[in-house]
Amino acid sequence: MGTVHEEVDIGTPGEPAVRVRGLRKTYRTSTLRQVVAVDHLDLEVPAGGVHAFLGPNGSGKTTTIRVLLGLARPDAGTVELFGTRVPARLPDVVGRVGAIVENPRFVPGFSGRRNLRLLATAVGVPDARVEEVLERVGLRERGADQFRRYSLGMKQRLAIAATLLKDPDLLVFDEPTNGLDPAGIRDLRATVRALADEGRTVLVSSHVLAEVAQVADTVSIVAAGRLVAEGTVADVLAGGHGAQVRVGVGDRALAAQVVTAGGWSAVPDGPDALVVSGAPGPAEVNAALVRAGVAVHALGTAGGDLESVFLELTGGAAPAPTARPRGAA
Repeated sequence: MGTVHEEVDIGTPGEPAVRVRGLRKTYRTSTLRQVVAVDHLDLEVPAGGVHAFLGPNGSGKTTTIRVLLGLARPDAGTVELFGTRVPARLPDVVGRVGAIVENPRFVPGFSGRRNLRLLATAVGVPDARVEEVLERVGLRERGADQFRRYSLGMKQRLAIAATLLKDPDLLVFDEPTNGLDPAGIRDLRATVRALADEGRTVLVSSHVLAEVAQVADTVSIVAAGRLVAEGTVADVLAGGHGAQVRVGVGDRALAAQVVTAGGWSAVPDGPDALVVSGAPGPAEVNAALVRAGVAVHALGTAGGDLESVFLELTGGAAPAPTARPRGAA
């Protein structure tokens, strides 16, 4: 994509970009039945890097994002962006936030460049910024094309360009890969990673767990409106039974004793291997076995993927895409 690099102010060192405490939000259905969308949710997004916000349909992800952006008012709890309480003081920080949510706001018959110029005028930034963000997302050469002629991936990149007009510190993308083909997902992943590497915070709500695992630094997993896991991707993997080490050994019985003595657990995996749970990683397992004189001939991870941990923590509720359209905000 483009080569424009910008310095970004991420706020007070150590202060999270997003802090949510005790958030609760309910809705009433057409039959007047009360539905709890978010149930006393705690959430913290570190400043800088990519934070994945995961959960099955109906888990409260989109509702939480709407509250963060002032699009919905909570029933209870507190929400802060860069240490500023919202929605009460949202005008103080809204200029530091860019988001892709809800319905598109581009004019189909206008070019991508003209659409961005209209938005730039609305938010009070110069036209020169339009060229910078088009370059940033790799659309400068296609800026004169009508929006209706863009592929879905190009439309998504234009939406990202729109979020960058104000040079925000926090970017919020709700299901950004929905409907994209593999090439589009790859391009979007590279863009998200590059934005975070500039010092921005990128909060990504997604159901594509394999993609999230490749790009995220930290993760929050929600189910039924509540937080079930949060931390770095490595920490979340280590906290679930999915983070395991498979070790091939010369003496399986002795290896099992060593593993148990180390405070870990192990189950046999064939005649000459164990699957170890609870250890920090393969290196620690190998070191313990070698110190005890156990010959190790194979070492690796077993079942340590974000999807297996997600399914375990959410009770097997697989995440699924939604079909609603999105736009730039």
